[in-house]
Order: sequence, then C-alpha cells, then structure tokens
Amino acid sequence: MDPSVLEHCLTDEERQHFNEQGYLAPIPIFQNDQVQANRRYFDGLLQMVQAAGLNSYAINGWQSCCAGLYDLCTNPLIVEILGDLLGPDVICMGAHFFCKLPHDPKQVSWHQDAAYWPLTPSNIVTAWLAIDDVDRENAALRVIPGSHLIGELTTELSEDDEDNVLLEKVPDAENFGDPVHLKLKAGEISLHCDLMLHSSEANTSDRRRCGVAIRFVTPDVRSLESGYTDNSIWCRGGDSSGQWANVPRPTGDSIPS
Repeated sequence: MDPSVLEHCLTDEERQHFNEQGYLAPIPIFQNDQVQANRRYFDGLLQMVQAAGLNSYAINGWQSCCAGLYDLCTNPLIVEILGDLLGPDVICMGAHFFCKLPHDPKQVSWHQDAAYWPLTPSNIVTAWLAIDDVDRENAALRVIPGSHLIGELTTELSEDDEDNVLLEKVPDAENFGDPVHLKLKAGEISLHCDLMLHSSEANTSDRRRCGVAIRFVTPDVRSLESGYTDNSIWCRGGDSSGQWANVPRPTGDSIPS
C-alpha cells in the first residue's frame, strides 16, 4: 500500500469524535491538480445533464455508468479512511452530486439519511467530497453534533414554499442541538453517519457550491427492496452476504437509461 495512504488513516481521537459526535471534518484528500481535475470533470457532467434537460441534482447513483464518478468512489485514500470506521470490507452503495448553483433557492431540510434508504441495520457512512470551496455563505452542509445517538426520528412532508430538494423533513430539528457548519476547501471531505441530523440552506452567494456524497456500507447491511444493491462497488475486501453487486468500472461517462 502507498505509504501516503497510511499517513492519512484516522487517529484514535478522530474515530472517537466521529463515534461521539456523528461527523468528522475536514479531512484533506486531493491536492490542487486533482482538485482542478475534479472540477473540470463535474463541469463536463453538468453540461451533459443540462443538455439532456435535467437539473443539477440529477447525478445520483451514476457510479456504474460514469467512469470518473466510479474513480472517486473507489479512491484508495477515501476507502482506507472509511475502512478505519467500517472495518475490512467496504462497499460503495452509491454517490450523489449536490450542486447548488449561484443564487439557487433550493434548500435541503433537516433530515436523517437512514429514513430514505430501505436498509438495515443502520451502518452507513457518507463521505461528502467538496468539488468547490464550501462555506456558510454558499450553503455549507450543517450538522447537529450528537444527534445520531437519538435514533430514527419522525418526519413530515415538506411544504411547497420550503423549496426542499427532499420530500420530507424532521420538524423542529434544532431543538436537538446547535448546528455546526462544515466549511471545506475543494478536495477535502467530511464524514457523517446515516442517523446524523443534517441540512443545507439556499445558496445566496455568487459562487457555486458542489459536492458529491459517496455512501459506504458494510456487507451485514441488508436491503429490504429488490434491486437496491445492483449498482454497488466492492471498494475493499468483499461481500460475504452475497447481496451487494460489484459493478465493473465503466469505459466512459453516460446518462443511465
């Protein structure tokens, strides 16, 4: 293994912070040349989806048909860091670009990822990779530390005037604690678990805010819905359960049919 990967493994203090607070940030992954390459890659994807009449949130679960996204999901440093939390077998179940264009009015209301996935038990970690610099002004991800320890919370449907990217929200989420905004430089990641309360506000700035949420699971996580595991990738180790697919790297980038 590349020694540089070992140098970036999580410390005992970082693992403790993640377990107690439910998140960890920032963690540097890419240097400047690759940061620029990541941004050019997403720019190309965005042009492709917009030409197809899709919006900037449409690139969801495309790791099986987009080679560049597959490469981000299987990046050795990211996978090794996730292995520090999940163990020897690390599976990517999917990835979703969240791109808020300048002055994008859409918000992502307070929610827990686990509520949207037909999976059990709860053992999914998201690595949120910043494609652009992300701060409070351009709608950084915000979390409520320790909220993952509460358990799964009741949701309600969002109102139309909320302009929520999602269909549901956790009401009165800030009663569970004070939010922390996760400021990231492009090329850094944050980590959060699937029961962490998190959200993001509208982007009121003149700058784009793009990141890709890469979701990782362990083989013992089971799907309650047929076909949900069809586009997964074995990033480290394997799948002793026999339910998670291991899709090959695609040869190019295309919109799924």
